[in-house]
Amino acid sequence: MAIDALGQEHPVAQRGARIVSLVPSITELLFDLRLDHQVFGRTGFCIHPQPAVRRIAKVGGTKDVDLEAVRKLQPSHVIVNIDENTREIFDTLKTFVPHVVVTHPNAPHDNLELYELLGAIFDRRTESRQLASNFERALEKLANASTQLPQRRVLYLIWRKPWMTVSPDTYISRTLELVKWETMPRSGEVRYPTLIEAELGRLPVDLCLLSSEPYPFRDKHLDEIAGLLATPCPVKLIDGEMVSWYGSRAIAGLDYLADFALAATRCAA
Repeated sequence: MAIDALGQEHPVAQRGARIVSLVPSITELLFDLRLDHQVFGRTGFCIHPQPAVRRIAKVGGTKDVDLEAVRKLQPSHVIVNIDENTREIFDTLKTFVPHVVVTHPNAPHDNLELYELLGAIFDRRTESRQLASNFERALEKLANASTQLPQRRVLYLIWRKPWMTVSPDTYISRTLELVKWETMPRSGEVRYPTLIEAELGRLPVDLCLLSSEPYPFRDKHLDEIAGLLATPCPVKLIDGEMVSWYGSRAIAGLDYLADFALAATRCAA
């Protein structure tokens, strides 16, 4: 039996299991576990891997799932995530889906449990072990790179008007901690806090990062943000997928972050 993030037990799936994924990064992970021919549904935000993912039916978004479309696909398994999908969606799925697998990676190391969970349920242990090995290798490389990096206070913006950032208790923040970057503000009461412009102007930060998702920050926003900050500091665009997507993309994400952090440090020197 495999145990998911909600404590539910899942037996090894029967051959011919039909999977619907409501989590973009996990849709990509299922392909890398060689389960692509068993994935019958995905959200509109499940865009990787291209172009192969296009053949899979869309069932709405992560928080506005077309439950009737899911029902018509007759899945044996639906994979959800505590941050991405709502409790109401989970409760409804439980009424007609035999196995609703709940995930919740909240730190980079949680990827190892995620690989093991899906590998155990869908009998892909060899593939999951290989992913784990690749992840640990990338993590070691990042740890070596981080020895060259200074501690920095970072503002990581994910939305514009209202300005939104991430709390320390998030996957993104814990990923950035691997390169000694502490996200601001340090309060963790709200996972994705909203900041008014006056608050932006009071935050003591050494670096501001504008994520490519969920809000698509672009070059045109760099000067706008720089003008709102309390003290001058570098403002840079960052690939949000590489620091917020878990699953198999997290492996490439660790390599990306190592290179990004080293380059940002050189520019600030």
